Amino acid sequence: MVELAEIFRLHGPQYRAQFGARMLPSHLRAMQDIEHCRTASLGGQLYFCHYCQEQRYSYHSCKNRHCPKCQNQQANQWLQAQQSLLLPIPHFLVTFTLPAELRTLARSQQKTIYNLLFRTSSQALLQLAQDPRFVGARLGLVGVLHTWTRQLLYHPHVHYIVTGGGLTDAGRWRSSRPAFLVPQEPLALIFRAKLRDALKKLGLFTAVDRRVWKKRWVVDCEPVGSGQAAFKYLAPYVFRVALSNNRLRQLANGQVTFAYKESATDQLKHCTLDAQEFIRRFLQHVLPPRFSKVRYYGLLSPSHRQQLAQARNLLAPKPLLDGPKKLAVAPASVALRCPNCGGLLVATQTLKPHRERPP
Repeated sequence: MVELAEIFRLHGPQYRAQFGARMLPSHLRAMQDIEHCRTASLGGQLYFCHYCQEQRYSYHSCKNRHCPKCQNQQANQWLQAQQSLLLPIPHFLVTFTLPAELRTLARSQQKTIYNLLFRTSSQALLQLAQDPRFVGARLGLVGVLHTWTRQLLYHPHVHYIVTGGGLTDAGRWRSSRPAFLVPQEPLALIFRAKLRDALKKLGLFTAVDRRVWKKRWVVDCEPVGSGQAAFKYLAPYVFRVALSNNRLRQLANGQVTFAYKESATDQLKHCTLDAQEFIRRFLQHVLPPRFSKVRYYGLLSPSHRQQLAQARNLLAPKPLLDGPKKLAVAPASVALRCPNCGGLLVATQTLKPHRERPP
């Protein structure tokens, strides 16, 4: 089976030799971490099975958030942490997409533009929802940034899970319509205006093709079910990396082939790229250091958790004695079993990290 780490180990030295002087430190670190993940370089443990005398090495993971091997358990832990945010109401998925004319600027000033994308999109949605023709109340939002398409092209957008209703200024709960939250076109217009004004304040307005302010921007809004279902839907987006190992099909003759589903037809397709182009596409989705890709607004923001508790009490038919309904999550840890006989593996030795000099 082909793995991203194998591609980086085989073709990474050439990529660094050609572009290393211009690469961001975060990109170099991501490559290094992924290459060393679950290898002797990071150390680990030696396990022994007393039933069949089998020895098994288990090496440490790199814990880099862009590594495809290090995300599954984090998604389960995140779901567990969201229990206090659950409300017994319908929810919506709202997606804001950054137009193509702004993507060059976004690539060169990632932290600035990603922050603006979060701020202006959340403000636009909260503002329009306050209109009494739609909801007339403060919604709750949790958003996650995505920067890729299924073919690894650069395509920054934010997904929000949004409560189907909110708390009014008078402290009453108002529900949205079951399958309608706010109109998409006015929402896109407000989003466009807020981002334009923000770029002017930062002196970045002239760096953008002016035709973008006259074109139609893409905002999508659709119902996604209960709060429990909505958070389970969002969890993979929170910890998904640009490309998982199970999508990789072949590494041969300096080329990488990976699978993807075509969104229009839902058919499985394959994309073959030169290894250097594949690495370039993957690295452009590495986020700036310490950048928060998950953010909370409105009723779900930390500053409004008291109002969230008030909303939950208004929605509950009777007092919640056991707290919010728990999400089903995987256990925190699973005992290691021998691959030969299924017996319990016992740790017998700790392996120290063994780093080789970088190529």
